[in-house]
Amino acid sequence: MSMAASPVRFERRPVAVVMGPCGCGKSTVGAALGARFGVPFLDADDYHPPANVAKMSQGIPLDDDDRWPWLTALGEAMRDRAEDTGGVIAGCSALKRSYREHIARTIGLPVVFLLLDGSRETLWARMTARKDHYMPPSLLDSQLAALERPAADEPAVILSIEGELAPLLDEATAVLESGLP
Repeated sequence: MSMAASPVRFERRPVAVVMGPCGCGKSTVGAALGARFGVPFLDADDYHPPANVAKMSQGIPLDDDDRWPWLTALGEAMRDRAEDTGGVIAGCSALKRSYREHIARTIGLPVVFLLLDGSRETLWARMTARKDHYMPPSLLDSQLAALERPAADEPAVILSIEGELAPLLDEATAVLESGLP
């Protein structure tokens, strides 16, 4: 685990974004963390407008103009859920620092980002194995090219996906618990 910034101290249950490129396990890890903390899990894929889904389904990468409304919708949903339930976990690529900053500003609460980090080979294998997902493996390289790893001054932690799921979940849980009062 690589700590990129001091732990965030939450006044309530965690508000966190499990982030990374397609195939890294955002939905699996995010849903499991939501269950562990008793907070809702939001999948950013559910907040894409139909035009974004159609574009990605055709193998066309999104640009910033496509992403801003989607990131705003996710941030607003996270804020609303956190206000209702005391916390929320979301799975979102959040590839660029500007995207992470936009999400955090929209939420208006302390948020921690958990980057699920893995090799291109691991991500490719996972993407080609999954069924019924609109994101084709051909978009992996564009996501990796766009990825800006969190800087030291961001509230982010980098977690490796190269091992088993259970230790990864325990590590992510420990990170989020360390931010709780």
